[in-house]
Amino acid sequence: MSDIVEHLEQEGFYLLRGAATVAEVASLQGILGQADIARSERGGETYGARGLLQLLEVHAVANLPAIAAALCAVMGDGFRAVRGLFFDKTQGANWPVLWHQDLSLAVRERYDLPGWNNWSIKRGTHHVQPPPEILARLVTLRLHLDDCPAENGALRVLPASHRQGILSRDAIRDIGDDRARAITAEAGDALLMRPLILHASRPAQAPTHRRVLHLEFAPDDLLPAGLTWAEG
Repeated sequence: MSDIVEHLEQEGFYLLRGAATVAEVASLQGILGQADIARSERGGETYGARGLLQLLEVHAVANLPAIAAALCAVMGDGFRAVRGLFFDKTQGANWPVLWHQDLSLAVRERYDLPGWNNWSIKRGTHHVQPPPEILARLVTLRLHLDDCPAENGALRVLPASHRQGILSRDAIRDIGDDRARAITAEAGDALLMRPLILHASRPAQAPTHRRVLHLEFAPDDLLPAGLTWAEG
C-alpha cells in the first residue's frame, strides 16, 4: 500500500483497479437507479444526485476490501465518509466541466469561524470553504460504475497541482493543460484523489452512461467544535 500513499502524496491521485466486482457494480447501479434520493434530472434522466450516504449500500462501499485497505493506508483508522454524490453524462446532460478544485464542505448548520469562508446554501444544505490545511486532509473516492475510456467524458487531472494550495480563478485560467492526464477506467475501478488537485472533464463523444459514485472521506477529528457534517 505504500505506492498508493506515495502516489497520492506526490501526484494527488491514484487509480485503484478492480476495487468493486461486476456483481457489486451491478447492485449499485440498480440501487442508484431506483432509490428515493435528491436527483438532478433532465429529459427524465438522472445526471446527478446528492445525499447518498443515507443509503446503506453506498455507505458500505468503504468496506469493500480493496477500498478499505487503501483508505486505511492513506488515512489511518479514524476516518469516516462525509458526503456522497452521483454523476452521469447522458444525451440530455453532457456538458464540459472546467478546471477547478473542490473547495467546499457540506455541514449541518452555519457556525462562523476564522478562516472558514464563502458560506452558501446548495439544495438546502450549508456549504463552507475551510482553510487549505483542512482540505489537504480529505480524500475523494470516485467509483466507476461504467467503463470510462477517454472519449466517454473521463475525468482529467493535472498531476501534482494539489501541492499549490488553493488557486485563484485567474491562476487556474493561466495554467496550461499540456500535462493533463485523462483517467481512463473500467467499471469497478476507483480513483482516489485529493480535493485540491485541478480536475475537469470533456463532454462524452457518444453519451450513454458515465456513472460515477463520488464519496468524500475525512479524519474523525477534522471539524472544529461547533460544526457537524451534513451527512455521515
